[in-house]
Amino acid sequence: MWVYSSPVYDALRVERSGITGRGLFAGTAIAARAKIGEFEGELIPIAEARRRAAGKRIVAIVELEKRAIDASVTRRGFRYINHSCEPNTFTRLTQERAEFYALRRIRAGEELTVDYGESHHEGRLRCRCGAKRCRGWI
Repeated sequence: MWVYSSPVYDALRVERSGITGRGLFAGTAIAARAKIGEFEGELIPIAEARRRAAGKRIVAIVELEKRAIDASVTRRGFRYINHSCEPNTFTRLTQERAEFYALRRIRAGEELTVDYGESHHEGRLRCRCGAKRCRGWI
């Protein structure tokens, strides 16, 4: 388990997820609409990001407008945020950043999730989020 500090929350924890693999969990309650943190990693061209993602089941890359952030080289938390069709966070993308905010109040110990939207899986990866209105595929 790794622990990350931030002014917005006391800690985020990386733990085994009921969705898949490892997940990112709130160390304390997080207020609705609060900024939780940012996706961190190597800033690379989108073409390179797509090359790196090709054929991988698990990808820790976020595409921005003209570049992408590859978090596969870091052990920091947001690379572990799992998809949910009914997420508790949302991502605000800028030209240089992918920032995560709480959609609603998040309880301490709750797994942080985000709707991946379009992904390199192109609707071919079965979704495991368990949400009541799960779309079935990522």
